[in-house]
Amino acid sequence: MTIFLLIIGLLILCVYLFTRSSKEKSGGSWLQFFSKGKDEGFTIKELEQIRRFMVNSNIKDPVSIFSSQKDLENCIRSIVNAMRISGESNNPLTQEFLSRLFDYYKKVEMRNSEKKTTITNSRLISEGQALRILVPGTGVFKSEVIKNNSNHLTISRPVNAKITSTMQWNGISLSVYFWREGDAGYVFDTSVADEVFSKGISSIKVEHNDSLFRTQKRKSLRVKLSKPAFVYMLSEGDVHNLETSEGLKCMLEDISDTGCAFRVKGKADSGLRLKIQFSLNNIPLCIPGTVRSVDYKPETNVSRVHMEAEPLPLITRNQIMSEIFDLLSDEDDDELPFRIMEEEILAGTGTGEIPRSFQEVMNE
Repeated sequence: MTIFLLIIGLLILCVYLFTRSSKEKSGGSWLQFFSKGKDEGFTIKELEQIRRFMVNSNIKDPVSIFSSQKDLENCIRSIVNAMRISGESNNPLTQEFLSRLFDYYKKVEMRNSEKKTTITNSRLISEGQALRILVPGTGVFKSEVIKNNSNHLTISRPVNAKITSTMQWNGISLSVYFWREGDAGYVFDTSVADEVFSKGISSIKVEHNDSLFRTQKRKSLRVKLSKPAFVYMLSEGDVHNLETSEGLKCMLEDISDTGCAFRVKGKADSGLRLKIQFSLNNIPLCIPGTVRSVDYKPETNVSRVHMEAEPLPLITRNQIMSEIFDLLSDEDDDELPFRIMEEEILAGTGTGEIPRSFQEVMNE
């Protein structure tokens, strides 16, 4: 009985100390921090680790870390720096903890971003937005927004490489799909009001729709970059093994923990299984995955390839997330064999067997 009362007394004392000593002007307390943290799926051990780093980061309101991207980023930055100093960067438990924090940051960022970026009607679509046009019974066409005013949405005349016959667009019904950068996918139904020339481009005017349907939301955070890399066809064995020979040169344009986009000489096709190898902070990394879409420019013979990644090793994923959060050092990480000129990659010049065009690689 004495031991039981002692335990109860210690618990009351802990609650009192948390509430009394940690209450801030904003109204948050460490008691609320632990309560909110449990609701968000963190363990008590993880929350205690986060609490210590929050104190070191001088975060005043304990509860703010669950809603403030800035406070959460400062805490993660403090944890990453501590990992480097302590030499714990390669510890699996430490990497797993860091990954959990990155996942939560994504959740907070996307939740905040959704409130800011969502659009509700076609009058808010930006000029230059790429579109996919579905004509029932005919096929899917490519287009883009040329002009948008209060009366009509003017889009370039839709094209489909497999349909060569001339179409009469006036009066037909369409379904319009588009992916809004940093937001989500949208779809709406409309009809063609007129065929016109706008800004010197053969175009069609379509009716506005005041009710857009928001489809699949983005699943990851991406960072834009311009970084030389090598691309390889995936072979049998461990797809995460680093290659020791040069591959086909390419230029990374963005990366995330779920994929990447890159430019490469030649025409690529969807469905290819590839591996992209590059360097971050002087650490070689690779992303294996499958090509999901390709934007090919015949005038330059360059493909912009969008690749979905296969599940990445924890340490690779955390390194990429550190780049996304700008947590890596500013050291030059384009050391050989990654120091390649962009002009060399896209012009198809250079020494040795590389570069070759995508088509050459596929024909082997």
